[in-house]
Amino acid sequence: MLARFAIEAEEIEQVTRAFYAKVRAHPVLGPVFAAHVEDWHSHEAKIAGFWRNAILLERSYSGNPMQVHKAAGNVRAEHFPEWLALFDETLAEHLLPDVASAWSALAHRIGRGLALGLIPVAKAGGPPPRFI
Repeated sequence: MLARFAIEAEEIEQVTRAFYAKVRAHPVLGPVFAAHVEDWHSHEAKIAGFWRNAILLERSYSGNPMQVHKAAGNVRAEHFPEWLALFDETLAEHLLPDVASAWSALAHRIGRGLALGLIPVAKAGGPPPRFI
């Protein structure tokens, strides 16, 4: 199978580790993740598997990210712009521009879907949903 773009599994793992180091120090995202992640090494390995699955088309991840984010209870749609900005910063620091751009586009597409899935459904007579 062909990858979505040229990147090595080791680069995916490196970016994932660097990103979560930034997440842990982030004033908004850090506490959100800290409420759920006890073993950062395992979490990073799982997410690297997600990205290898999404980019390299491996079968290295099984799970339902939407369900996990909804079940967390403290993940909000408004967290995703900060998450994506931090992710883009990490990509730019660790990858060539064309690879960083391709991965960023994929991350933004996935992030938009997750954020939209976290917006509460408006009840009849209530205000319209707020989109980011």
